[in-house]
Amino acid sequence: MAPAKTISLPPLAPFPEVSWLTDVDGEALVGAWRLLVGAYLSLSDEEFVATASDEDSVAVFVSSFVRGAALAPPLASPLLKSVFQLTSRLLALSPPALLLDCFFLSHLARLYPKKDVKPVVGQLFDSRSSVLESSLASLKKLLLPHLTAGIRGDLKLVQSRLVDINPLLHASSHASAFLLAGSDFFDGLVSCFRVMNPPLRKVIVTTTYLCLVGVSEAQPPKWAMLGDQLFALKTAADAHKQGPLNVNDSLVAELVTATPLLRTLLRAVASSGASQQLLAKRITDLEPFRKGPMARPKRRVKARPDKGKGRATRQDEEAESLLDQMSKITQIQDLFPELGAGFLTRCLDEYDQDTEQVVASLLSESLPAHLASANRSESLRPHEQNSFSHQARPVVSPRLPTRRNVFDGDELDRLATDTSKISFGKRLDRTADDVLRDKSTAPSKAAILSALAAFDSDDDERDDTYDAVDVGGTVDSTNQEADGVNDSNEELLFRAYTMDDKTFSKDAATRRAPTRSKLREETGMTDEAIEGWATMLTRNPQQMKRLQSKYAFAGQQQQLERTAWRAGSGTEDSDVDANRAGRGGRASRGRGRGRGRGRVGHTEERDTEAARRKKEANKASRANHNRRDGRARKMARGGMAG
Repeated sequence: MAPAKTISLPPLAPFPEVSWLTDVDGEALVGAWRLLVGAYLSLSDEEFVATASDEDSVAVFVSSFVRGAALAPPLASPLLKSVFQLTSRLLALSPPALLLDCFFLSHLARLYPKKDVKPVVGQLFDSRSSVLESSLASLKKLLLPHLTAGIRGDLKLVQSRLVDINPLLHASSHASAFLLAGSDFFDGLVSCFRVMNPPLRKVIVTTTYLCLVGVSEAQPPKWAMLGDQLFALKTAADAHKQGPLNVNDSLVAELVTATPLLRTLLRAVASSGASQQLLAKRITDLEPFRKGPMARPKRRVKARPDKGKGRATRQDEEAESLLDQMSKITQIQDLFPELGAGFLTRCLDEYDQDTEQVVASLLSESLPAHLASANRSESLRPHEQNSFSHQARPVVSPRLPTRRNVFDGDELDRLATDTSKISFGKRLDRTADDVLRDKSTAPSKAAILSALAAFDSDDDERDDTYDAVDVGGTVDSTNQEADGVNDSNEELLFRAYTMDDKTFSKDAATRRAPTRSKLREETGMTDEAIEGWATMLTRNPQQMKRLQSKYAFAGQQQQLERTAWRAGSGTEDSDVDANRAGRGGRASRGRGRGRGRGRVGHTEERDTEAARRKKEANKASRANHNRRDGRARKMARGGMAG
């Protein structure tokens, strides 16, 4: 067979950028492209293949047009049909390597309808599947590390690549099945969805939906792969539900709520005619993860009152003239009640609606001949009467709606309730005298005596200097958080800060350290948020004290020590305990405050004198406020005036 003869045609110029074109240049270029593309399409298949293989300009023009047509739709619209015919013929006969790229096919699917692109892409996958799958594998290999890395990955790259590939997933079930092969790509989407990035989350939901629907639209449908992916969805949703995060803040919950995935898959299973009970059950198992309805309040539209400033219509003018004419007829009939309204209407028309001339002519019997011989009792013609009654009907304002509620017809509405059962405000069952006579809630004598027995009369010697700091009931005014909030991130950050505050440094080495990486994974916070928390903690000492009191104590304290001072308690500048322990003497026991009774030997007397001297040491230089304050507290407890 002789080789096909190559037809010499001018090369096709690449489609330029929008900023390079003006209105005049654009129209001229579009006209030239249309003629040249038509010439290429008029060739036979052998001549077209030979010309396209010799001229790379056809592939370059198609690639540049498909990528740039979306940016200049008015300029590229005359070429859409002819370029699609050229592209489909080129891909079917001799597809060049420049067009065997997943992103070119995705741009083609974005530019043209799915019903036109799907057969072309499907035929191309059947003939050149290895090249196209290699392009998709490169994209998948690029995205997987960033998807699994979460917040540490390049989120902008992930979002842009998924946006570019989504049109191809919509048009080709082969591409959807290739990306879902294995569980790595789906697991990466689930992991990346945990990052709080609303635009990225929306793109991930779209990609997941297109992949699952594309698998169900394959010929033949890949039910086994779809069942595996639905099982993976259920497993991921259950794992997220058991975790500490919000149940509705997962990929599965957003997928089944924001997209018609379940309805689409059930329709596809029902239309296939095959028995897929297990698959239908897995689809319905995802229904409980649907989020509840979020009803938004209706936007209130401000009512615009009618101010009567509209344009006057012809009907308004006719109605006004009829009203004026009927008023004049009524005036004349007051003088001539025997005359009919129809006869007076003809008289007014004769004298240009002049009432005085009509009355004068009637009185002087000088009416024209056609009116003098007319029927004077003629009434108004029916069509005029109907027109007048329609126009002159008074406007009835609409009746106000009657307010009704669920309590209509009850006892209060019918005023049939006994007034003794009605009270304003809170109704008290008992009076003040009844409350005073009731002794059931009064403390018993045994409780009072036990409280007095627990009273320590030596508390007047206790140093209360640090009560405001150490007391457990003191309210921390710097704590602005709500009561009862369990912030696990705060405890993790504080424990890490107390162990090593250098973990919160802002240098690059610290951010790459394993401790910082572990802290990011446990808290889900970024480096800037972690470092900002440490900065605010160092600037707020009260916050540091609050966190220490909240997380430092772990429950190891077994007993509470008494804070009242005792002689020989081992306080500063006191060697009473040392003398007593060193000599091995047995201390005598007394009964309390006398300090003299029950004391035997010179050691006890010496201890007592030393304690008294220490107590009286500074009375001459400054006031003894401790003794005064202790007495005031004791008097207050006893209920006596100080």
